[in-house]
Amino acid sequence: MLYDQVLQATKKIQSDTPLIPQVALILGSGLGDLANEIEQAVSIPYEEIPHFARSSVVGHAGRLLLGKLEDVAVVAMQGRFHFYEGHSLSTLTLPVRVMAMLGARILLVSNAAGGVNPNYRAGDFMLLRDHLALPGLAGANPLLGPNDERFGPRFPPLAHAYDADLCQLARSVAATLPELTLHEGVYTMVAGPSYETGAELRFLRIIGTDAVGMSTVPEVIVARHMRMRVLGVSLITNTATGEESAEIKHDDVLHIADAARVRFAALVRGIMRGIA
Repeated sequence: MLYDQVLQATKKIQSDTPLIPQVALILGSGLGDLANEIEQAVSIPYEEIPHFARSSVVGHAGRLLLGKLEDVAVVAMQGRFHFYEGHSLSTLTLPVRVMAMLGARILLVSNAAGGVNPNYRAGDFMLLRDHLALPGLAGANPLLGPNDERFGPRFPPLAHAYDADLCQLARSVAATLPELTLHEGVYTMVAGPSYETGAELRFLRIIGTDAVGMSTVPEVIVARHMRMRVLGVSLITNTATGEESAEIKHDDVLHIADAARVRFAALVRGIMRGIA
């Protein structure tokens, strides 16, 4: 059933453009402006693609774009789906399978995250070295249920989920951008949509979290199931050490993301040039 849904969505997109993407982009909260820099872009609203969900979160435009970025053929999600919106994990990750079916062999996934590491500041970036999937460890895994070998193996390894060569490329690009601070660390996914309590944030730090958010990990799991190479980048939008006196609001996240969009675009464009 899922395989048929992926095929139907793929065929719809292929009927709109003959482009075969090399890289898939998932643009997180407030980072979707990069999609406007894609050249010769074909834009397809999610509601026109069979079996795609609708993005209901402010800061997520809800459309798929196919075109060129630094002469690399790309497919970009301008807005993603979240577990807390009530979507099943198979629905949430269906676009990753579609983008792989279209031809993309690399996934660059971004998100907005809270900086649990006390050395992180709002506006910094973090390269994902690894992740903790708290919902997944509790049973909410996108690969739950019968496995379809046409997608990938029953037990895909995730010990090296984030591609070493792509991470090195990102480090090299960041080194040429003096206005950009790029940390490396562990991203932890929580289900949301409520922000964490102080006690929860202190617990996350104890177990090795550097940044926390409500997305990304299911998409990475499915990308690896589809044998895609993965690079992950978090924009740190606020400190989240558990000692903060002020409460974080989603508008604050979008404000920081807007201020960082030029630096984010420079980082991604540099990575694309390296891939090209």
